[in-house]
Amino acid sequence: MSRMIRAALVQTTWTGDKESMIKAHEEYARQAAAQGAKVICFQELFYGPYFCQVQDAQYYSYAESIPGPTTERFQALARELGLVMVLPMYEQEQPGVLYNTAAVVDADGSYLGKYRKTHIPQVKGFWEKFYFRPGNLGYPVFDTAVGKVGVYICYDRHFPEGWRALGLNGAQIVFNPSATSRGLSSYLWQLEQPASAVANEYFIGAINRVGIEDLGDDDFYGTSYFVDPEGAFVGDTADAHQPELVVRDLDLELLDTVRDRWQFYRDRRPDAYGPLTQA
Repeated sequence: MSRMIRAALVQTTWTGDKESMIKAHEEYARQAAAQGAKVICFQELFYGPYFCQVQDAQYYSYAESIPGPTTERFQALARELGLVMVLPMYEQEQPGVLYNTAAVVDADGSYLGKYRKTHIPQVKGFWEKFYFRPGNLGYPVFDTAVGKVGVYICYDRHFPEGWRALGLNGAQIVFNPSATSRGLSSYLWQLEQPASAVANEYFIGAINRVGIEDLGDDDFYGTSYFVDPEGAFVGDTADAHQPELVVRDLDLELLDTVRDRWQFYRDRRPDAYGPLTQA
């Protein structure tokens, strides 16, 4: 018997201001719910531009508490729509203590918790250490109305350890909201998440924004997608240039099929990996 979950991703362009960006995402959530989706994830830092193309303290103003005003606004919408929501935002824990964070809200509007991006890049066009401390909440998995959901944010995806930690913590679906640029990592985009889905035997939703923003040359190439635990794309990938709401059916029964076939969790050897955990 299938355990089908209809899930959604949003890839979109910067509108020019926070409030119109939030309103656009409220509309995307309504559209997803109208199509029968029960869970949705937005792109990295969803209500702002990708300001990490420059190093400028004025963009600290985009940070807010989590939970806080934007979280609460979407809690009300989640309750109205019966929709699990993953909300990637800029978090201020206290002045000067800032994180790249995703809040997770259940279908009844309850706030379940948050994940803070663990691996922080500092390379041309992605000056993230200027804006974010490394996450310190581990790799939580949230027990939602659609199953066990984890989050891994953008640059995290290059590090296999977190993917595995999420699997060990019980994840069935992991969302990877991102902002990644054409020509830099596009050769990895359709390689890493499918490989990680196979290695860890769960579904992954990979989200990338689209377009060129006025802060730099980064050309965000969209092509968001869901991938199943056999490494197969669930339907087509999204457009490479245009905003798109991606809605797909994920059969969680496939998790059991794959885990009965490949005993990766049984056969792992943590006793042999000790040196890998040393700095």
